[in-house]
Amino acid sequence: MNRDKKLVVAMVGLPAMGKSTVALKLKENLDKEDVRVAVFNNGDVRRRMLPGNTAHAGFYNPENAETASLREHIAATNMAEARAFLSAGGQIAILDATNVSPKRRETIRATFPDMPILFIECRNDDPALLDLSIDRKIRGQEFAHLPENEAKKSFRERIGYYRHILRSLTPEDGNGVILDSLNNRILLERADSLLPYYARIRDLLVSDWIKNLFLARHGQSEDNLAGRIGGDTDLTETGRSQAWALSRHFIGTPIPYVFTSTKRRTQEMAEPLVTARQYCSVFAFTEFDEIDAGECEGMTPAEIKERRPEVYAARSLDKYRYTYPGGESYEILAERVERGLKKAFFLSGNAENILIVGHQAVNRVILSHFLFRRAEDVPYIYIPQDRYFHIVSTHTKKLFELKKF
Repeated sequence: MNRDKKLVVAMVGLPAMGKSTVALKLKENLDKEDVRVAVFNNGDVRRRMLPGNTAHAGFYNPENAETASLREHIAATNMAEARAFLSAGGQIAILDATNVSPKRRETIRATFPDMPILFIECRNDDPALLDLSIDRKIRGQEFAHLPENEAKKSFRERIGYYRHILRSLTPEDGNGVILDSLNNRILLERADSLLPYYARIRDLLVSDWIKNLFLARHGQSEDNLAGRIGGDTDLTETGRSQAWALSRHFIGTPIPYVFTSTKRRTQEMAEPLVTARQYCSVFAFTEFDEIDAGECEGMTPAEIKERRPEVYAARSLDKYRYTYPGGESYEILAERVERGLKKAFFLSGNAENILIVGHQAVNRVILSHFLFRRAEDVPYIYIPQDRYFHIVSTHTKKLFELKKF
């Protein structure tokens, strides 16, 4: 990379589309390579200049001339600070704002006429994930004065105003990338390959960035004790002891995001840890529910062998691809667990630590995502109930360890 070159990266997209997560991901990675990069966020400037209430949706109404003028002033201030950074030796300035209108993007080009600009548009078309993103957004200090329902309504109205003026990137915008920010997938690319730093930025855009993932299985459940498959039973006394042991192990470790399945045993496992923390967001995903054994749900392996010998024999031949009658195979399970992982990584943004409390088959699939195990070996990965896996997967570090709690 030519360190004498300058680059302006301008984020584009509606609120809650992952723009800030992408911006910070680029900054943290490029920082490690001694690139002088800074993020300039319009929201930070707005809160600094207008410490009063700007959470109400009317502030973002394009028909409101007064607030529209204020927002233009905020954007101009943010761009001026970015230009000053580049003039003082900075190499990459990232403009973290919606920038959804052609007029705003033209202003950016006019502000930096002598520097190359790369627009990165973030999209996420999953309505359920948008709901969860809004839930996360309104937990911030900006919305602390509003009841939850009012905060959600206000944020949705804000998105609506931006959607009204949204125009996707076109060739007239110059260098641009449209990114599926949930799946880290480039949907459209119009960028000069010789653009400064672009090869590195493109690689980062399509990569996961996992600082510290703690992956635990639920403690012993009533069905575990009976040797039964699936179900939705509570933890046993031993299982509850394991839940408290997990909580004690992480005393002093900030864990702002915890993800469980919708089954009681994973939620009970996470409860002591969550209740011990003032700031901890918990999400229960169906994608992390245990493999569906269909007609064999609630049976023991011995009962399956006796009552459904054809199922027992067929599954023994190919445990990964065999589908339980009326249920799932590991192969089917892997597809939905992968979706759950993407959602968890998206919602947790650049959090330093996240915890997933899953099930035996689910955690096997998650581990295979990082370990690249052969499909036929996945159903045999060891998943204990008194230990957790610590996983780091960044561009500068790969770590995998099994630790006791």
